Amino acid sequence: MEKVIYKERKNTNCEKWDGLKKKFGQDDLLPLWVADMDFQAAKCIQDALKEYVNQGTYGYYNVPDSYLDTFINWQKNNHNVNLDKKWIRYAPSVVTSINWIIQILSKINDSILVLTPVYYPFFNAIENNNRKLVKSELIYNNGKYEIDYIDFENKIKSNNVKLFILCSPHNPVGRVWKKEELKQVLKICKEYEVKVIADEIHQDIIIGENKQHSIIKFDDYNDMIVTLTSGTKTFNLASLQNSFVIIPDDKIRQCFDEYVKKMDIVEGNAFGYIAYEQAYANGRLWLNEVLKIITSNYKLLKSELSERLPKSIVSPLEGTYLAWINLDHYLNDENYIDFIQGKCKLAVDYGSWFGGDKYNKFIRINLATSKENIIKAVEQLEYLKSE
Repeated sequence: MEKVIYKERKNTNCEKWDGLKKKFGQDDLLPLWVADMDFQAAKCIQDALKEYVNQGTYGYYNVPDSYLDTFINWQKNNHNVNLDKKWIRYAPSVVTSINWIIQILSKINDSILVLTPVYYPFFNAIENNNRKLVKSELIYNNGKYEIDYIDFENKIKSNNVKLFILCSPHNPVGRVWKKEELKQVLKICKEYEVKVIADEIHQDIIIGENKQHSIIKFDDYNDMIVTLTSGTKTFNLASLQNSFVIIPDDKIRQCFDEYVKKMDIVEGNAFGYIAYEQAYANGRLWLNEVLKIITSNYKLLKSELSERLPKSIVSPLEGTYLAWINLDHYLNDENYIDFIQGKCKLAVDYGSWFGGDKYNKFIRINLATSKENIIKAVEQLEYLKSE
């Protein structure tokens, strides 16, 4: 067992803690927003980076074969996914990859579909690239979410959708899609010749007995999918700018290679390669302990909210370390931000960011922090009862 160490991150140039004023206009908030962890990285990662720093030279880095080998082994051992090394490409981040693939697989004014509520950089990637954003709302039932297949298909047909961005596991609602759900979505996409980008960055943050199904395992659809993942969420390595683009189809991969060559962005930095290799080779025990903390914090959050704000609804957490909370009985549409920031003194991701005004009374809370911060957050949310 490896001990997971909570780190006080204020005054470390941490976006979550030190970027409050810039993001929220005030710096007296408890930050439970952006999706990174308040935990030190696994010791194996720290040791490998220290060794590299201590050798004192930082010239051009030769990426060893072992870097991809450890990632391929991780996918096989943890997800029963068999990857061909030739399928894998580098990108600085999953969000960067989404923007690239949008440009590669679609044209200006093409329609791109997402399932809302969803990770809001999807919206930015679509609209900033002058594509048409099409939303298919997930079906909501007392905290639980399901795909509306009829609406999904109708939106594809009526908007001539060319590309679908899948979030799996789904941020912010915490769903880990079942095999049958993914197969139905892929079947519809294939029927209408819709390409699929799968953001699987949270693939290792699976809670309880739930099981992640990578769409790479659906061999019949490999000619229409691009899968994106990273150790960013798994091992808390966001600042190291490293991710994987997995492209089984030769033609799509060739298009990708031609695109990135024009920008001359084909490799990352040494720190990212070293950290990720160590993480995938030796970080499993650390991750196991992190998952225990996330599970415990989720249960604590639900228990405390059931006592203090009994009409709140916390969606089941199947994957990610992000809790999705419905505060419909305690917030109103006009001044919900004033309540959360002004009264409760919390920095959270607001529901409206993930899909518009319909989600004004939802918030997303980051569970990858200390138990004390979770308790404090619920205590501060209790101020909503007086409104």
